[in-house]
Formats: sequence, structure tokens, C-alpha cells
Amino acid sequence: MLDFEEELKKFRPSLEIEQVEDNIYNNNLADVTDLMDEMIKEMKDHQ
Repeated sequence: MLDFEEELKKFRPSLEIEQVEDNIYNNNLADVTDLMDEMIKEMKDHQ
């Protein structure tokens, strides 16, 4: 039978997961709303 408390003590997160988290949290990524705002602004500027 598994001892979950013991298994949790041994747990170490994957380095790849930590790298992905760092990339997500440290980058200011544009979301769909930002992209739409930029497209509308460009369309208005070209009229």
C-alpha cells in the first residue's frame, strides 16, 4: 500500500515545468483582446 505522505515528501517538480512557469510569468503575452485592439487601431489609422 502507498504511503501518500511519504510519496509527497519525495516529490520534486520537473525542471521543464519550472521553466515553463518562469516563461509564462516573466513574459507579458498579448491576449486576444490586446490583438483585437491593435487590429482595430491599425484599421482606423489606414482609413
